[in-house]
Amino acid sequence: MTHTRPPFVDAHFHLWDHAVLRYPWLDAPETAPIAASYRIADYRAELAAWNPAGAVHVDAGAHPDQGADETVWLNGVADEDGLPGGIVARVELDHPAVEAQLAWQAAQPRVKGIRHLINWHPTDPARRAYERDLTRDPRWRAGYALLGRHGLSYDFHGFPAQLAGLAEVAAQHIEVPVILNHLALPIPADGLEEWRAGLVAFAAMPHAAIKLSGAGFVGPRFDPVHFADIVAEVIDRFGTSRVMVATNFPTDRLAADLDRTLGVYETLLSGFSDDERRDLWGRNANRIYRLGLNL
Repeated sequence: MTHTRPPFVDAHFHLWDHAVLRYPWLDAPETAPIAASYRIADYRAELAAWNPAGAVHVDAGAHPDQGADETVWLNGVADEDGLPGGIVARVELDHPAVEAQLAWQAAQPRVKGIRHLINWHPTDPARRAYERDLTRDPRWRAGYALLGRHGLSYDFHGFPAQLAGLAEVAAQHIEVPVILNHLALPIPADGLEEWRAGLVAFAAMPHAAIKLSGAGFVGPRFDPVHFADIVAEVIDRFGTSRVMVATNFPTDRLAADLDRTLGVYETLLSGFSDDERRDLWGRNANRIYRLGLNL
């Protein structure tokens, strides 16, 4: 079956410019293939064949002290280019000044939500951004509770063992849209029980959504043999109105190039109706991130 490509609103992409901000994580040897500055012109050139209609920039791991600087820079980029149409900014929700930081971000053009990357793995210290699971931390939960006051959503990047803690918080704050990044990071080698339980919990929350991205995390190669069933399960549980296709570029280039990445998702979604595909590829991101596009 051949389809016309629907308008694509990329629900998750990154820019970085070493002349503007510092990105400590890009100094690691394993990130060398993507470490060079990636600017809006680079992104547009790669995405040209995919009918781009909008894009949401998610915090790109700049130095923790530069969360506000990143937002200022991105607003300048968008003023000149038109993209990004939405920004998910970095604020540490357990920071002593979290309320003032959230208020500042919420007042900035295009900021729609916050991401505080809180990876914590129960058995592997190498996969920990923090030495404890912040979803269980009272101060972090208090910061999360402030998001709704400022009209901000929360993007979650963490491991399946953290989904139960996050689900408790999310259930208490239905006024805060919560978006699970990268299929909620299912790692088959770790077992999928916690991932599946978390998926079930969030699928039952109308204010929760999930991104179809980061499939390269599932296995050592970007091979749909390893993740087609996971993609199908995510869509089966959340439905086609709460799943968003996203590139996670340039980070996902560590697994595959952009055309292969989106081409695989295109193939996996080819069995859905044109209307459902329009939702998955663009209308859901437009609605969930309140971009105001006419799609």
